[in-house]
Amino acid sequence: MNPEEQDRVIIRDNRKIDPVTGEARKPEPKDDAAGGESGALAPEAAEGPMVEASLLDERTRDLQRVQAEYANYRKRADRDRLAAGEIATGRVLSELLPILDDLDRAREHGDLTGALKAIADKLDGVTTKLGLVAFGAEGDPFDPTVHEAVMHDESAEVSEPTCTKILRKGYQHGERLLRPAMVGVTDPSGPAQPAEAAQPPATDEPAPAPEEQQNNEQ
Repeated sequence: MNPEEQDRVIIRDNRKIDPVTGEARKPEPKDDAAGGESGALAPEAAEGPMVEASLLDERTRDLQRVQAEYANYRKRADRDRLAAGEIATGRVLSELLPILDDLDRAREHGDLTGALKAIADKLDGVTTKLGLVAFGAEGDPFDPTVHEAVMHDESAEVSEPTCTKILRKGYQHGERLLRPAMVGVTDPSGPAQPAEAAQPPATDEPAPAPEEQQNNEQ
């Protein structure tokens, strides 16, 4: 090799913009590292987009699964929070029931007047707003799931067990029973027995003659 050629420095222009025309230069094709033809992709380069697409699908499914689990968690948390709030409210209302009973007795005796009546009305408004519902009225059909029977009698004026006396109101909050109503129950009385039923059944034997009856008596 000529010494002049050996010492010669080769300068390559790798600028992407042509300094003369100002246009972008197209990249020159490079030979494959293994000596293949220009522009040929290696197997690793061809598999790259497929791997990336598979990873993208997997990450998308993971994200959708996490979003669904979080939505279910939010729903369970909301239900648990509402249930806890309902239980707490029911406990507070249960503690107020004796006070409501005292106010009802005062109302029945005509003692609920003046400032006491104003307080009772406000308390009724608050408990109603919180969802407290009173039940138990004369004439209601007896229901052992919500009524506590402490008195029983019978009458032909009712056709089914009926609450005829309310000794204490019952209360419920939503679907939760706080206290059953204490009631007196009247059951329907049985039908009267006909007069024919009290007589002995008839027989086919003939009645004894008067003489035979006298001999039997002797």
